[in-house]
Amino acid sequence: MVSRTTADVQGEVVVLLIGMRIHRFRAVRLWLPVMLAMFRMLRELEKDPARGLRAKVLLTASPRSYYVVQYWESKEKLYAYATAPDAFHHKAWARLNRQERTGRLRGQVGIWHETYVVPEGSYEAIYGDMPAFGLAEAYGQVPLEKRGRYAKDRFSYRSQRGPVAERTG
Repeated sequence: MVSRTTADVQGEVVVLLIGMRIHRFRAVRLWLPVMLAMFRMLRELEKDPARGLRAKVLLTASPRSYYVVQYWESKEKLYAYATAPDAFHHKAWARLNRQERTGRLRGQVGIWHETYVVPEGSYEAIYGDMPAFGLAEAYGQVPLEKRGRYAKDRFSYRSQRGPVAERTG
């Protein structure tokens, strides 16, 4: 393993943060299906890489809050999966919407997501003695020197043109 690496990203990065918060632990029959649906969707995506999920990181924010950081090939593939009638997401989302309309989930479990499309030159990464993780898992990793020793160099890296020349005056 190379000691210091960076992610081998070219172009924009699409990041989806998606999670849930358990408001009432005793309402297991309501929040457990939400959690299991997320795991099922992740398995479905792992079995079909053409859908566009490149990598994921499962995280616990607190004993009540859980979320997944997902790295997607493109926003178009993310939207396509979210709306595909044959994908489990479609079925799970319809069920969740029905439960929300009836007020069944209110005060029991919360869900959320945030999506970011980050243009090239607006992200950078460094890994010290780490296996591929996060962006590096999604896109591969290269020795740090290939993209620049300093964060400002990695931010200015452009995949098609190499480093961007600094603008003057």
